Amino acid sequence: MLIRYRKNYEKIAMGLLSFMPTEKDLRRLQQTMKQYETNNDWQLFLWKEGDDIVGIIGVLLRAPDVVEIQHISVNPSHRHQGIGKQMVKALKEVYPGRRLCANEWTASFFDKCHACNE
Repeated sequence: MLIRYRKNYEKIAMGLLSFMPTEKDLRRLQQTMKQYETNNDWQLFLWKEGDDIVGIIGVLLRAPDVVEIQHISVNPSHRHQGIGKQMVKALKEVYPGRRLCANEWTASFFDKCHACNE
């Protein structure tokens, strides 16, 4: 289930984002979190399976009809179970009528994700 980020999920969100190659540096990771917390065009969502938060997806609202995926990450122990695809599908429901696209760091996943291109 896709849920919106709240401040009380900060440590979990930072942990999941740190799996992204661009977010290994703590200072960079803190800047990214601040961006999501202070800029309304940057939206962060978590993926919950049962009681566990196992994934994260962050987007930038580029234009009224474009949503760009900035970050997508799944806990390594939950990978290869289709969670990334489920997050993208759920994101399409959050932003109906908008075109989803990827940035340079999420493009390889987005290109492989069949659900992303439907």
